[in-house]
Amino acid sequence: MVLKSMVASASDLSLVSVAGNSPLDFKNRVFGGRLISLGFRFNKGSKCKGNERFNFEVRAAVEVGVERSKSKALEGGFGLDVVSEAELTVKGFAGLRKTKLVCTVGPACSSLEDLENLALGGMSVARLNMCHGTRDWHRDVIGKIKKLNEEKGFCVSVMIDTEGSQIHVVDHGAPSSVKVEEGSNWVFTAEHFEGSRPFTVQTNYRGFSEGIEMGDELVIDGGMACFEVVEKTGNDLHCKCIDAGLFLPGAKLSFWRDGKLVRGNNKLPTLSTKDWADIDFGIAEGVDFFALSFVNHADSVKDLKNYLSSKSTKSIKVLAKIESSESLHKLEEIVRASDGIMVARGDLGVEIPLEQIPTVQEDIIYVCRQLNKPVIVASQLLESMVEYPTPTRAEVADVSEAVRQYADALMLSGESAIGSYAQKALAVLDMASSRMESWSREENRQSLVNYHQLGASLPECITEQICNCAVEMANNLGVDAIFVYTKYGHMASLLSRNRPNPPIFAFTNDDSTRMALTLQWGVVPLLVDLSDDAESNISKSVQLMKSRGLISQGDVVLVVSDVAPTRATPMAFQSIQVKTII
Repeated sequence: MVLKSMVASASDLSLVSVAGNSPLDFKNRVFGGRLISLGFRFNKGSKCKGNERFNFEVRAAVEVGVERSKSKALEGGFGLDVVSEAELTVKGFAGLRKTKLVCTVGPACSSLEDLENLALGGMSVARLNMCHGTRDWHRDVIGKIKKLNEEKGFCVSVMIDTEGSQIHVVDHGAPSSVKVEEGSNWVFTAEHFEGSRPFTVQTNYRGFSEGIEMGDELVIDGGMACFEVVEKTGNDLHCKCIDAGLFLPGAKLSFWRDGKLVRGNNKLPTLSTKDWADIDFGIAEGVDFFALSFVNHADSVKDLKNYLSSKSTKSIKVLAKIESSESLHKLEEIVRASDGIMVARGDLGVEIPLEQIPTVQEDIIYVCRQLNKPVIVASQLLESMVEYPTPTRAEVADVSEAVRQYADALMLSGESAIGSYAQKALAVLDMASSRMESWSREENRQSLVNYHQLGASLPECITEQICNCAVEMANNLGVDAIFVYTKYGHMASLLSRNRPNPPIFAFTNDDSTRMALTLQWGVVPLLVDLSDDAESNISKSVQLMKSRGLISQGDVVLVVSDVAPTRATPMAFQSIQVKTII
């Protein structure tokens, strides 16, 4: 498991020099009249990897005001999405929600108007589940989202969720769900036929009934409905409903015997032939994320990432879905190999005892924070809102607990895809997460974690320490926002890992980085033109925000920058600066 201690933590830093005579009143944020340099260095040699030890000094500048830049605004316009801009205008920095919201797009919310309303409601990522719908339907949805981004100024990324090699129901012809009555008799078959037959369900896998015996229980979607196998004819199963419920298109099947899961699909690969075709489709459509279903080992993730790097010039991120007991046994290696994790609690709850789900969820979130990977909590967050306009209080408590655990994102599944109250469900997520974040700040309940050190080289260790110290400084000084300038999003993710009180504005000139950061806790990504001159980037970005009335005189911003070596500045260096807007 991940180590819970960190060599060379932020506590290893000490203030070694203060230049200038003017005092700093951090509490009231009254700054002296000239540049004040604060020097920090490690108190002790710190291990980076093996026995390598090093000492270095990091300098931070606390500066009064930002000089009025005479340069024009960054070319290409203002790169802040309209939703964040509106929230910032109305609520200010402290009112920005940090937890990201993911919505599954389905027939109930696939119109251009519905998608726009979800984007306005705070949807950061649109998830497309390849278990349902045709590729033409998915292509149409992706086109609509891109149109909204380009024409309306949204920043909604697109995630494709692979079907995975699993036993599930082929869409049975009904537009949404079918109610199953107790005592009714059904036939489950691998036979392919057009249309639908009464009380007959097609499955996608010809060997679905291998090893299944009379008396076994067939469970739909982890408990939505339950059948008893009463007869087996060839590959077909004749079943009697013993627990009435709902049959959703594409519902997953599992078999149980004497209270234990019957593992009949162990031979199935993680990615099916259809999955690879769906992946090629996603590459062609320019999606931002792939969520890989039923990942049981890291090799599946590595294979997909290698495939994507060979087929696409765009950086597409791969998330692993944790939904089996095998994935828990290899959790750390899967997290390391992935670009992020989805806690798929519905399928996971079929494989492990229900009472273990809360602690397993918290453990997964902890490991993801240690290894600096974004994590989505998914499945049944507001399940009752598939049919009802208000959630249960227990569901709101569940959402709030995921926010308290500092999950990067929360995801709606059926609530948005097939429910009648998608916008209301999204509003509940927004309301509950915002309130819990506010309460955590008011009660000063920030989760203090001794982070596992990720860096292997000296520059990587320095970057990590810079970001750790920057967040500690931002919280202690009570700054309004953190600005970070990043090409690939690494420093933004390290800042996010520390879950700072102020929001993180990540300025990047790479569109793939911008879309990937839509999943990072507390990060507001902006697409702007960046130069090699760090001070010029800072001045330009501040002027842009001032021009839109998004930052005001007296606001205090902590700036983290990573300057690459150039002819003018032959040495690479990183800095922390605190600027007061004048």
